[in-house]
Amino acid sequence: MEHRVLSHFTKQRWLILLLGLAAVGAVFVLRVWARNGSGQQPAEPFQIASNFYYVGANDVTSFLITGPEGHVLIDGGYSDTPPLVLASIARLGFDIRDVKVLLNSEPHMDHAGGLSALQQASGGELWASEASANVIASGGDDASMSVFGGGEKPAAVLVGLALHAFSWIGAGSYPPARVDHRFKDGDTIRVGPIALTAHITGGHTRGCTSWSFKVRDRDRDLDVVSACSLKVALGARYPEQGTDLERSFRVLRNLPADIWVTSHARWWGRYPKFVASTTAKDPVEPFIDPEGYRAYIDTAEAEFRAGRTY
Repeated sequence: MEHRVLSHFTKQRWLILLLGLAAVGAVFVLRVWARNGSGQQPAEPFQIASNFYYVGANDVTSFLITGPEGHVLIDGGYSDTPPLVLASIARLGFDIRDVKVLLNSEPHMDHAGGLSALQQASGGELWASEASANVIASGGDDASMSVFGGGEKPAAVLVGLALHAFSWIGAGSYPPARVDHRFKDGDTIRVGPIALTAHITGGHTRGCTSWSFKVRDRDRDLDVVSACSLKVALGARYPEQGTDLERSFRVLRNLPADIWVTSHARWWGRYPKFVASTTAKDPVEPFIDPEGYRAYIDTAEAEFRAGRTY
């Protein structure tokens, strides 16, 4: 009996030691990564449909909706992404100073890190959900999130601790942006004829926001959804997360979507759709993808029910 207890105690000590060493190593790697930049590369900007354009990087997305009374920009990428976004907007023939409203999907550093620089360049007003606004204004500090969601394996705990250490040392922070307006679920933000409706689809973060709007393409109206992430991230937990995700699946399924996009280009097929559009008789057709939209939601729900995180 004594031998078994001693053996168990020794295994626990070794596990703690190994986890500690691995966490230190992970923090070191994350610090090097943060110092060297996000690694995002320029991407060809392009028209998706009518007044709706892609102006993001090769993976983290930014979208421009143009109008006669000013433009709207969704998401700012990492803190080193704005030069790519500014170059893309200029290449399409638009002026960043005509962006009157900046919107955000969620306040992690890969989508909110560049908002401050883009706000300064444009002079536009930033709108964010109540929960996201506090994080953006603090430069990425989300005190409401927890490492633990319950029942994690040691490896999951390790990653969660490393991510929080990443935040503690300031490597996960970004320049705070001034939040000019805080919206509620169902609010509509307007700039002239442009009208985007906010849908709080929490789960990835508390204030994760999806956007729905219409574009007029020749003789047809197309419904567009910019869907927030539905993935559960390690080290990003909160008590109501499961309930929020269940609601988000329902909300997004009930939104009509001819064209859909999301915060990472690879998830909605930016590049293959863009390539197909360059040779298509109707260049908008490759972006019309309601089946892909439903698959995006179905896959996220299946991963959630299987307990998968990333």
